[in-house]
Amino acid sequence: MSVLRSEWTKLRSVRSTWIAAVSAVGSCVALSVLGASDLLGTAPSGIPAGWDPTAESLKGFLFAQLIIGMLGALSITPEYGTGMIGASLVFVPSRSRLLAAKATVVAAFGLVVGLATSVLSFAVVQLMLTGADLPAAGPGDPGVARALIGGTLYLTLVALLGLALGTLVRSATSSLALLVGALLLVPALGPGLPGFLGDWFGRFWPTTAGQAAYAVVPVDGMVGPGAGLLILIAAAVAVSIASHATFRVRDL
Repeated sequence: MSVLRSEWTKLRSVRSTWIAAVSAVGSCVALSVLGASDLLGTAPSGIPAGWDPTAESLKGFLFAQLIIGMLGALSITPEYGTGMIGASLVFVPSRSRLLAAKATVVAAFGLVVGLATSVLSFAVVQLMLTGADLPAAGPGDPGVARALIGGTLYLTLVALLGLALGTLVRSATSSLALLVGALLLVPALGPGLPGFLGDWFGRFWPTTAGQAAYAVVPVDGMVGPGAGLLILIAAAVAVSIASHATFRVRDL
């Protein structure tokens, strides 16, 4: 318990943690509102078939996930930059215990930030749609609560992925580059590859598959919400295991 308190103190005492948390929520709401604003002035009959107001309200995840991933990475990379990681291991000689404590704190904080991001973005966009007399979703509608929970878990897993990448590369800059690649570039460019590779990246790339977790209306060619979340969990676990193995045997 003392290790958890220590890691929580480290995380909350850094200004960048709170800046990242507020930025994640604010950017998600702003981008989601911006995306939904294209529909203002459209007649309800002009809404395309299969339109998902819940997924529409979470479009801001595109940028918020990057901030939350960096929040996870910044829970460890500054310690390498300042040399504080050595002091941390003096007080907690068990590297597995130290990394587990960091993962627990990051997961808990990511869960809170992810929930705030999902709920606030959903609420603001649905109010905007209702005010424009456009079809909107309510928290009691079928699949909506599941999608909001899925969105919260998606962002929490991205935070843990950021921690794992930060542990592997020991640099905030390198972590950011990897997160941009994994969260933005590969999902955008991978489906354009020919044949089987394009199909695989379009359906099974972990973050692409994970996006199905916060959709209510199924998207053709995408995996289901449960399968998508499991793929993302498997990827986060795999990278975490690799980071743990590296952390245990590598010199500081």
